Amino acid sequence: MQILVSDPIARQGIEILQSAARVDVHPQIGADMLQAVIPDYDALIVRSRTQVSAPLIHAGTRLRVIGRAGVGTDNIDMDAASARGVAVVNSPTSVTISVAEHTLALMLAVARFIPQADASLKQGEWNKQKFMGTELNGKTLGIIGLGRIGTQVALRAHAFGMYVVAFDPYITRVRAMVCGARLADSLEELLGESDFVSIHTPLLPTTRGMFGRAELDKMKPNARLIFCARGGVVDERALLEALDQGRIVGAALDVFENEPPGANPILHHPRIVVTPHLGAQTEDAQTKAAIEMAEQVVKILSQ
Repeated sequence: MQILVSDPIARQGIEILQSAARVDVHPQIGADMLQAVIPDYDALIVRSRTQVSAPLIHAGTRLRVIGRAGVGTDNIDMDAASARGVAVVNSPTSVTISVAEHTLALMLAVARFIPQADASLKQGEWNKQKFMGTELNGKTLGIIGLGRIGTQVALRAHAFGMYVVAFDPYITRVRAMVCGARLADSLEELLGESDFVSIHTPLLPTTRGMFGRAELDKMKPNARLIFCARGGVVDERALLEALDQGRIVGAALDVFENEPPGANPILHHPRIVVTPHLGAQTEDAQTKAAIEMAEQVVKILSQ
């Protein structure tokens, strides 16, 4: 059997794959070359760079499994894989802690203007009043989506003395209570109460653009938005407009509708903190993702 790794993954994952098959690692392979060589492989391993399209899947006449070292499967045509009988596996639990910690890091950064203050001081300024921030202690954090990551964010928010309210139509009140969150009856209720709002929903047809002008208008004028989920859930134009008009005070984004975002004006707004999709970018998360995915791939190939 042969496995093709077309994106960089942790060494530990490669070693597990090598225990079951010959592994070819080509982390910078182009789309045309990938299309040409995929018929030779029983498994394809990707992260975010490789787009696993329907034509690629159909060209993979020997493909039995596609493994993604990460949480989502946004870059894989799931319908095409299902139609061909190709299994798709990922690493749903591997990045939970890293993304939760990054969410809190962004929350602190936007509360205290840390990137802006850093840039100002490095330019020779000493302007303390310009960066008057706010404490997390005693504030209400609204979490939209109380899954694995949302739950870990809630647990960590308590360490800062925050009150946590959550909205998730698929979560019971008992489940919310376990992580110290009160379940709101509606998104509108959550937005009206929260000083910080953190979004942790997947990108689906039903969630694309779900957080737009109407939702931003329901937030407190002194509220801040934190977004470490999937680009496309938040309407970036509506967010810029809300910040320009002072309808909310700040935002921190790790994900964007288009990645990389190019000349997106959201990158340069003085009240927005941005990072280049770093939520899962820790050595710990990438190692766990590679191992979790590789073990599943080996199990399927051994059947």
